[in-house]
Amino acid sequence: MDKYEQNALAEVEAWKKKLMRKPGRFNRLSRKAQQKVNDFIPEKAHEIITESIKGFVNGVLAGSEYMTKQKDFTTITLEEKEERVREKLETFKKTATVEGAGTGAGGIFLGLADFPLLLSIKMKFLFEAVSLYGFNVKEYTERLFILHVFQLAFSSEEKRQETLEILENWDERKLTLSQLDWKTFQQEYRDYIDLVKMFQLVPGIGAVVGAYANYNLLQLLGETAMNCCRMRLLGGKIKEE
Repeated sequence: MDKYEQNALAEVEAWKKKLMRKPGRFNRLSRKAQQKVNDFIPEKAHEIITESIKGFVNGVLAGSEYMTKQKDFTTITLEEKEERVREKLETFKKTATVEGAGTGAGGIFLGLADFPLLLSIKMKFLFEAVSLYGFNVKEYTERLFILHVFQLAFSSEEKRQETLEILENWDERKLTLSQLDWKTFQQEYRDYIDLVKMFQLVPGIGAVVGAYANYNLLQLLGETAMNCCRMRLLGGKIKEE
């Protein structure tokens, strides 16, 4: 491995330790507050989120909605791949920020519209990023990989540990996976974002909250996607050496 790859591998190890760190007192309190918040969110919001995620998972597995033009990026260096991924991430973060501010400014009705829109933005970024790392998103197993990356980014501590183990051993585990439990997937995602996104529905502060939340959610997704792809690429190199 070259110097850049060695540094990237060190970043992966640091990221995994941070990911598996036990939640602090603030996070535990936030989780309890999150559970109470669920009772105050309008039922219509729950329905929109549930149906959006169900359609989202089916759309990803079908592959048609988010498919990008597949180019051969297998011959360029990891550094070159990640330069392109970072550029894509900045573009998608700006898009998500503008969209969050716009829908948040409209109060509850436009705020609800943000959920499916943000899902689409996140997924388009993941398809682009995974393709840039050289993985063929036309293959069903690569689309399953994308969904697991998404789930790792937006899930509880317990689910993160399980999902990380799958992604660390993806080449072996993908042979035993045929589908994704979308109900668990949507519950984990909904619980993860409910607390902060609820405030996006409040007129007056919704625009600021929506912009800030969407920017940071995309940043988190970008970090997760990059490290998951690094694990696959660099893990293969270690085995070869």
